[in-house]
Amino acid sequence: MTNSIPLKIRLLDHAIGLEAPKYQSAAASGMDLIAAIDKNTPIVLQPGQRQLIPTGLTMELPKGMEAQVRPRSGLALKHGITVLNSPGTIDADYRGEVSVVLINHGSKKFEIVRGSRIAQLVIAPVVQLEVLVVDELSATMRGSGGYGSTGTQ
Repeated sequence: MTNSIPLKIRLLDHAIGLEAPKYQSAAASGMDLIAAIDKNTPIVLQPGQRQLIPTGLTMELPKGMEAQVRPRSGLALKHGITVLNSPGTIDADYRGEVSVVLINHGSKKFEIVRGSRIAQLVIAPVVQLEVLVVDELSATMRGSGGYGSTGTQ
C-alpha cells in the first residue's frame, strides 16, 4: 500500500476474537466495521427501528483526519439497512468506542449477529479554517440560488 499512514486501533474486551477493521480489496476506500455483540443475543431490527450497534474498538486517528461511518451498499440494497446519521463523523480527538447507528428502512426484520459486517469506515483528511465574520460576501453568477436552481427546469 502506498502512502501508508498508521491507524492505532484498540480492541475492547467484547471484541476479543473478532477481526480489526480492514480493507477488503486493494483499492477499497473503506474498512468494514463489525458488530461486537454477544454471540448468544442477536439484535433484531424491526422495520423502522434504529439501534446503536457497538463495534468493540477505539482508535487514535492522526491529527488532521476524520473517520466517516458509512452504510454498506449491499445491506442497503438487499435489506434496507443503512447508517442513520450517514456519514457519521468521528473526530481525531475522540477516544471512545466506535458505534454505528443502524436503521431498518426495509419491510422485513433484519438480524445482526456477532461479527456481522454492519458499516464501513472511511478515513479522510480535514481542514480547519479560520472563521471571519464579514458584512458582505463576493458576488457570483449563482448568488443565493439553491435547491435545484442550477439545473432542474
